[in-house]
Amino acid sequence: MSSNYEIIIYWSDEDGAFIAEVPELPGCMADGKTYQKALANVEVIVEEWIQAAKELGRPIPQPRGRLMYA
Repeated sequence: MSSNYEIIIYWSDEDGAFIAEVPELPGCMADGKTYQKALANVEVIVEEWIQAAKELGRPIPQPRGRLMYA
């Protein structure tokens, strides 16, 4: 992945999968049956999110790094 966005990964009983979210990119999330698969999937989605934003002329937030809270 060419970006440094924070990724939050958690288990969802409702979905029966791990969910990976990128808080700095609205709506950017993916899932996977394993932690590693969720991470791999969200890395692809981040690139797609950035590409779509560029094509639509929308701003792309700069990675902020670690959140100040958890």
